[in-house]
Amino acid sequence: MTSTLSDRTAGTDVEQDVRDVARRAKVASRALATATRATKDAALHAVADALVAAADDVVAANREDLARGRENGLTPGLLDRLELTPARVGAVAEALRELAGLPDPVGEVLRGQTLPNGLRLRQLRVPMGVVGVIYEARPNVTVDAAGLALKSGNAVILRGGSAAASSNTVITDVMRRALEAQGLPADLVQSIDRYGRPGGVALMHARGLVDVLIPRGGADLIRTVVQESTVPVIETGVGNVHVYVDATADVATAVEIVMNAKTQRVGVCNAAETLLVHRDAADAFLPAALAALGGAGVVLHGDERTTALAPESVEVIPATDADWATEYLALELAVRVVDSLDEAIEHIRTWSSGHTEAILTRDIAAADRFVAELDSAAIMVNASTRFTDGGQLGLGAEIGISTQKLHARGPMGLAELTTTKWVVHGDGHVRP
Repeated sequence: MTSTLSDRTAGTDVEQDVRDVARRAKVASRALATATRATKDAALHAVADALVAAADDVVAANREDLARGRENGLTPGLLDRLELTPARVGAVAEALRELAGLPDPVGEVLRGQTLPNGLRLRQLRVPMGVVGVIYEARPNVTVDAAGLALKSGNAVILRGGSAAASSNTVITDVMRRALEAQGLPADLVQSIDRYGRPGGVALMHARGLVDVLIPRGGADLIRTVVQESTVPVIETGVGNVHVYVDATADVATAVEIVMNAKTQRVGVCNAAETLLVHRDAADAFLPAALAALGGAGVVLHGDERTTALAPESVEVIPATDADWATEYLALELAVRVVDSLDEAIEHIRTWSSGHTEAILTRDIAAADRFVAELDSAAIMVNASTRFTDGGQLGLGAEIGISTQKLHARGPMGLAELTTTKWVVHGDGHVRP
């Protein structure tokens, strides 16, 4: 998607069609304005059951996407993001059930008081209204976004990209039928994939009909949405994620965490991309860590001190500034030995995308400094970066991970899809 597309949608049928979709979404969202938690939770369970029942159809459609992706040269990491197995379909369905078990954010009283003049104030959580999501090669997001929108009282418009077109078509149809069976409007969940990239641009320009837009994908997609959109955007970010092994780290534990952060699943934004090691830990830690990483097929890019400590069986490619800046989304890792905690912090400040950083240490003071002096959306202390995830952090699911500082930051769950409303009760009050 590029910014040159915008002048090709103005005044076209695509623009009008997408605005019609948004109007239907706005009307459908009103059905949730007075819906009880029981109604929304029953719908979530119904959608989950429908997805499990249709798992064979979903997986068959996904095979088409995977075959097309291989023909188009998608990387292993992106193919992994794209793939849906029966187990993964079951997992996204289970995430919907977990969402149903969470408290309903709508109606929560954030603040309240009675003023000296007798006016009674409440600030309440209320739905956004219509949420647009633009993403790529992630059919699980289709389910997560719909579930989060439904529970938080919103309608959702999905633009899932051509890579997952077959999967998303089947998934969206299954969810819409399940909603209708529950007496809710099918238009609470709509896709504009059939309009291609121009449809995505039209969605960005549907200000007044779409209340917020969330991009989820690579740096180019996010940058385009932020620059193109006239609809308010919650900016998600790429994950140039760092793990720092401090001087006092336990070697065995650190190796296990680094392996998990890098190799547990590589094509995700919370996977580690750079490993920093304190010089006092390097002799004991790096040979074991590099051997384990190399044995797992990780391509290593390192500085001279890293190369010097690598076992003979492990090749280390000389690292450049491009490596420190790269979100690999693959079995690749940049490695550097640093002289101090200060140097590690400075490296991260220079190269981080503000997503997630981790420190592995037994020094409480070092951990406290790392947490206080770095400004990423999530900081892990003696834990894998893979925990920066809505499901892992108890949010049920996530619609993305925000690296901005306004409204929502980090994994975005139910509360982040709400805004607030002031309700003021008086008794004939007039302002003097």
